[in-house]
Amino acid sequence: MENQEVERVNSITEYNKMTNHETLHPLVSVVDFSKSPRICSYRRTYGFYTVFLKDVVCGDMYYGKHSYDYQEGTLVFIAPGQVSGVKNDGAPIQPGGYALLFHPDLIKGTNLGKNMKDYSFFSYDVHEALHLSEKEREIILECFKNIRLELEQPIDKHSKSLVVNNIELFLNYCMRFYDRQFITRDHINQGVIGKFENLVDEYLKSESPKNIGFPMVNYFADKLNLSANYFGDLIKKELGISPQELIHNKLIDVAKEQILEQGKSISEISYDLGFKYPQHFTRLFKTKVGVSPSEYKILN
Repeated sequence: MENQEVERVNSITEYNKMTNHETLHPLVSVVDFSKSPRICSYRRTYGFYTVFLKDVVCGDMYYGKHSYDYQEGTLVFIAPGQVSGVKNDGAPIQPGGYALLFHPDLIKGTNLGKNMKDYSFFSYDVHEALHLSEKEREIILECFKNIRLELEQPIDKHSKSLVVNNIELFLNYCMRFYDRQFITRDHINQGVIGKFENLVDEYLKSESPKNIGFPMVNYFADKLNLSANYFGDLIKKELGISPQELIHNKLIDVAKEQILEQGKSISEISYDLGFKYPQHFTRLFKTKVGVSPSEYKILN
């Protein structure tokens, strides 16, 4: 799998041709895989946003470093430039489900284009896919149907805004369904939060800040086998603060202990906690505590 070459699909027209679908618009398409021929799957990277709704188990999907065995009613989101694909024995397979494809040029200058960063699930790993209930699946299919119907209409001055608005509606439903998934998997999430807090505690008590540097969110997300975006969204929804804020809070607690111990200067403490420059440590401490490290030492 690792040695398999990555095929680049630059345009939506190219993808439609590959799946035997008519191109109704060069920047957006809704693909019904039941109308596609059997195809050999490869690792691919796309020049556009891709959302797959898989209705059948169809092989092991690879996305970045991880694999995920599709179940019915699974949504996977892929941003332009990300590598994804299906591992199989080289035999053609009949794909199932649907795909929504839209090019970044379609949404440039629109409200959706300005807010795409809010749809952080496009940077989730495939094992963090959205698992739909039957009712949610019906809503998603209705969204796809409405986008497809608009693409089949003669183009007029309303066409672009109607298509983009329907895509935005679809993505907003996905945000709601992910919120539901975070809640229904609360028992799993609590385990992740506990592990995260322990990892931060261990990191700050070790020589890692001095040797590796200031504790970063990506480091802990990787340790927990989660994408940084999924990890960040999970922590924010569960605790109401970002992972970085939790790291800062724990770091300040450790700093307070060290400041009150004799024998260490403020500069030494800042370097030991992973700061390159003591003034950065002082700025963070004052923001969190309300006084500088030196003032805190005098007051206590």
